[in-house]
Amino acid sequence: MDPTASPPYVLVLLSHESGKTQIYDPAEHYQVIFASETYQDAKLWLLEDEYERVEQRLCAEKVT
Repeated sequence: MDPTASPPYVLVLLSHESGKTQIYDPAEHYQVIFASETYQDAKLWLLEDEYERVEQRLCAEKVT
């Protein structure tokens, strides 16, 4: 999440059991904007762009 944006800009990071990760942009129809072999690489990519981790989970039922 980019807390400097109003409203906050949220990206979605999903990790596969193999460790591969993809970051999706909900504002761009959930297009993959970054993919990596490890969670650590994805985390570093997000931190470089000053995104912050949201310490909660959202249920689809609550969002829609």
